[in-house]
Amino acid sequence: MATLLIADDNRDIRELYKMEFECEGYAVVTAADGVEALQMTKIHCPDLVILDIGMPEKDGLEVIGEISRLNGGTPVIVNTAYPLFKMDFRAHHATSWVEKSSNTDPLISAVRQIVEPDFESGGNGGE
Repeated sequence: MATLLIADDNRDIRELYKMEFECEGYAVVTAADGVEALQMTKIHCPDLVILDIGMPEKDGLEVIGEISRLNGGTPVIVNTAYPLFKMDFRAHHATSWVEKSSNTDPLISAVRQIVEPDFESGGNGGE
């Protein structure tokens, strides 16, 4: 079972995503800001990080670079409502970008493509 870290300062989004991904069979840890996201990355070594950009303490762009330095191969999906972040060179450390929404289908699909690459192609989902 893959472990996901969901880092978002919006409690409702964190809880929605946590519930959805746990229903999909993932282990989920959460963080409310960039500093906590880095702490959770060190403690849990997640298989994938879902990261908001606009967070207190350290924003998502700062966190992406630090995650890259800590765990070089940890994929990061940037999940934000602000597409302008892509113009920042630090955003290029992200594996994927998904627009933030209460519809979790695109995010779930992006996670599956990264964590369980044969799932989308009709494989056994990594099991």
